[in-house]
Amino acid sequence: MENSTSRGHLLTEQNNPRSQTLDQLSAAELVDLFNAEDARTLEAIAAARLDLAAAIDLTAAALAAGGRLFYVGAGTSGRLGVLDAAECPPTFCTPPELVQGILAGGAGAMFKSSEALEDRAEDGAAAIADHGITAQDVVVGITAGGTTPYVHGALGAARSQGAKTIFLACVPAEQVPCEADVNLRLLVGPEILAGSTRLKAGTVTKLALNILSTAVMVKLGKVYGNRMIDVAVTNTKLRDRALRILQDLTELDRPAAETLLDASGQWVKLALLMHWGNVDAERGRHLLAAHDNHLRNALAAA
Repeated sequence: MENSTSRGHLLTEQNNPRSQTLDQLSAAELVDLFNAEDARTLEAIAAARLDLAAAIDLTAAALAAGGRLFYVGAGTSGRLGVLDAAECPPTFCTPPELVQGILAGGAGAMFKSSEALEDRAEDGAAAIADHGITAQDVVVGITAGGTTPYVHGALGAARSQGAKTIFLACVPAEQVPCEADVNLRLLVGPEILAGSTRLKAGTVTKLALNILSTAVMVKLGKVYGNRMIDVAVTNTKLRDRALRILQDLTELDRPAAETLLDASGQWVKLALLMHWGNVDAERGRHLLAAHDNHLRNALAAA
């Protein structure tokens, strides 16, 4: 890991020649510059596609075997991990413990800067112990510049427990090496505002986490076609979404879809199995449990 006093050579800290006149641009010119630079985030994802796919396969296998997924980071990187973890329960009806975000400084650091805490590798290691991380789990260390001691401490502790590890950074491996099962390097180049990694680096991190968590949930059987059939029906908007999914896939009218959803206990996946497999809720739950909650496999056995 690089010394904290010698980071100027890092890709994320370098000066961007395309924004040298940033303070002289009109509002429209600023928008155009940001748009052009943000296009580099998509290029970075494409360049790292095979490593991202490896991260998806590794994580899906671990979660299917009873493991959990943890995102670890500080500052913007850590907040993005917490955000992705928080969005999994309402989208995929996962238990809160399945995907978790660990942020240097804890919950308070979501709203108040505590970046000084990222320099404590021992705190990262302690967080791994506090969460009881084992060989079943996957830990994703997120650090735009690659050098955050908190993240390296966490990954080292996770490896010592036998957990699978993924390192996500926006600098090349030759600048900051890291031992991990998957090294995911998202090279978006220098920021428009030099060193402000909440910009392109933050955007590409959000893109990568979107892909990782969603693709893992697809592999875990939480999606049918492109529909979120494990959506948590916890409010009016989500109930409406569930009903629209049922209506679109079954061609039932709204009242019939409501009856079916209620009979399933507000579980779209079970409702579809009941309708297509002509089974009651109890039989449907048994079939899903026997086939790892994969609807297509349960339907084949109905």
